[in-house]
Amino acid sequence: MKPPIEPFRFHPYRRPAAGWGALRSVAHTTRASQQALKNLLLLLRINHHGGFDCPSCAWGEAPDEGRIRFCENGAKATNWEATSRRVDAAFFRENSITDLLRHTDYWLEFQGRLTEPMYFDSEGDHYRPISWDAAFELVGRHLNALASADEAAFYTSGRASNEVAFLYQLFARVFGTNNLPDCSNMCHEASGYALKESIGVGKGTCTYEDLEQADTLFIFGQNPGSNAPRMLDPVSRAVKRGAQVVAINPLREAGLQRFQAPQNPVEMLTDGATPTSSAYFRPALGGDMAVARGVAKILFERQERADNDGGAGPLDLEFIREHCNGFGEYRELVTETPWEHILQQSGLKKEELEQIADIYARGKRVIFCWGMGITQHYHGVATIQELTNLLLLRGQIGRPGCGASPIRGHSNVQGDRTMGINERPAADFLDSLEKRFGFSCPREPGVNVVQGIGAMIEGRIKVFIGLGGNFAQATPDSQRTHEALRSCDLTVQISTKLNRSHLVTGREALILPCLGRTDIDEQAAGPQAVTVEDTFSMVHASYGQLRPLSSRIRSECAIVAGIANATVGSEIVDWLHLVEDYSRIRDLIESVIPGFDDFNRRIGQPGGFYLQNAAAKRHWKTASGQANFKSNPLLDSLVRSEMCDKGERRPDLLLQTMRSHDQFNTTVYSPNDRYRGITGSRQVLFANREDISRLGFSEGQRVDIVSLWDDDVDRRVEGFTLVAYDIPPGQAAAYYPETNPLVPLENYGIGSFTPASKLVGVCLEESAATERIL
Repeated sequence: MKPPIEPFRFHPYRRPAAGWGALRSVAHTTRASQQALKNLLLLLRINHHGGFDCPSCAWGEAPDEGRIRFCENGAKATNWEATSRRVDAAFFRENSITDLLRHTDYWLEFQGRLTEPMYFDSEGDHYRPISWDAAFELVGRHLNALASADEAAFYTSGRASNEVAFLYQLFARVFGTNNLPDCSNMCHEASGYALKESIGVGKGTCTYEDLEQADTLFIFGQNPGSNAPRMLDPVSRAVKRGAQVVAINPLREAGLQRFQAPQNPVEMLTDGATPTSSAYFRPALGGDMAVARGVAKILFERQERADNDGGAGPLDLEFIREHCNGFGEYRELVTETPWEHILQQSGLKKEELEQIADIYARGKRVIFCWGMGITQHYHGVATIQELTNLLLLRGQIGRPGCGASPIRGHSNVQGDRTMGINERPAADFLDSLEKRFGFSCPREPGVNVVQGIGAMIEGRIKVFIGLGGNFAQATPDSQRTHEALRSCDLTVQISTKLNRSHLVTGREALILPCLGRTDIDEQAAGPQAVTVEDTFSMVHASYGQLRPLSSRIRSECAIVAGIANATVGSEIVDWLHLVEDYSRIRDLIESVIPGFDDFNRRIGQPGGFYLQNAAAKRHWKTASGQANFKSNPLLDSLVRSEMCDKGERRPDLLLQTMRSHDQFNTTVYSPNDRYRGITGSRQVLFANREDISRLGFSEGQRVDIVSLWDDDVDRRVEGFTLVAYDIPPGQAAAYYPETNPLVPLENYGIGSFTPASKLVGVCLEESAATERIL
């Protein structure tokens, strides 16, 4: 089935975020689901008690939220999943893998829901049906034939529920490996790593109530208009009540400027809008750490003057004395960092850094929010620790209305980590598993995503199982990732819809169709709830609402249990018994993971329950027993030596990869991007008009983008249209996954292994497709 595609055009967007455009989008995607009336009723059940949790982002619910509890992107995700279009055995008979590989990611997912298990081997070019029992037996046979359990990798998407995540990690560890790479490795891994070292807890310290009480919000490297649209409501309310909201982001995003609330009749009928920021600063790509360092340097200078004059100064010295470690070393590092280095790397002027410092120093209750514009850098961990240092300087952690708030992506990516999806699990977690189940857990660290790809290429991992997601497209260095998957003996994808990972296969491959968040999950004990943890550490239940399209679709829990039973049997864990009633799984979670006392009863509460956060109570679970100032020097240069062709060819531009407004992660809802004015294409390169001219090109020209890295791999994407855009000189931006082939596998964050997709050195070459588009 051919999806709708409009002709390509670029027209700058000048409207506020949301508003009538959001309503039109919801109406369009609901009609496109081909079950519009059913889905209209379904949308009214999103994020309600007794309804289902939004399958899109991890944003939390306001305690007093009204009847409509979804945003435009939540509606897109729901309608995309709850479609009547089917991908069945007849579809695969008509479409070979070779033919399907020619289609775009948008076309593939548009075809509809997977409805029955399918099998492929390299002797043919088509998937063919397989029974569930035969599929489970095939996986078990491959796994049990491995020389070591570490020759298997168990990947997880952030869409997976707490229940299946717990079963999945338990199965992997009973099998004998910690090879549990997951999507966190590619997004907020740097946040967890940095915060764990700094404050002892690897996630944010804020609740929704804190957001409502803050008088100052800083939003670093995050685009809420597209990535967490429901965040715009509390942010715009903060501006209305007089709070300072500071956006620090290279691109001038619509959602960080104005918001027209679709539920506000006055704004909608009068064409009104509310600002979503009171100040906007545009640093260099990767310059956020230098921005924070500059603010810290200003605060120290002001504190020194206050000390000399006998005044109070901007620092909370009492908090620092009582709660912090490493203050003296950090102060010395900041003092010795030259202003020239800070200004050059931040991309901001000294006066702008003074403005930021003024706003921060005046704030009594300050929250720092950040997204992947911070994490997906070589120095992402150091940047987050620098932001945390700033919070610690003024005691802005552990009080109402203040704290650190990484804005998580997929709806349960944080919960998966809580459940033990982690290639480097904590010793006390493994101890609890051993005590409860009576087996010896593997203790050697497993592989993360980047390491796992390398291990597959080298033949050290032979079986890949993907619990959700689209591994082939979500990962960096696409050419090598595809090589890695094709090197496997078996690849297994547990999925709701067709995607490219089903077409980039091992020598044998399985597609195992699973229920989505909108589907009723009927087991022996009746309809089941699953649970998720949002970005504010609230855990709540989700109940599917629609009958599945096919009786041959199984729940993720049932699929994992079936694989586990066929592989390791039921001696340690009775997998099939557990999935008859998910309350049994939750009882196990309660017995292993702190904070889940009385789990089954508490998810019956409207809004669920809060997982307590030690750092939010100023209890620091660090080795020092205190919050740690981390002293990381600024990089000598943001352009690393590897980003040059044998040290000779310098990058023309520094590229960040990003989402469009009409996608969520690798799921592309259309080839449009309303907020950036793009219709009908995703192969566009946003660049400064002066840079386009400087490089000898013209607006609308087609170019090939070549990534520079000091190795022998030719990384390029072809036929991208140059769009002159409001972007700082020397920078460029383009959509992923189309530009993931440009991100070298070795270009990852120090400590986090997160792909550094927000700063890639590239050169432009004239494309064979030379006609102008604009």
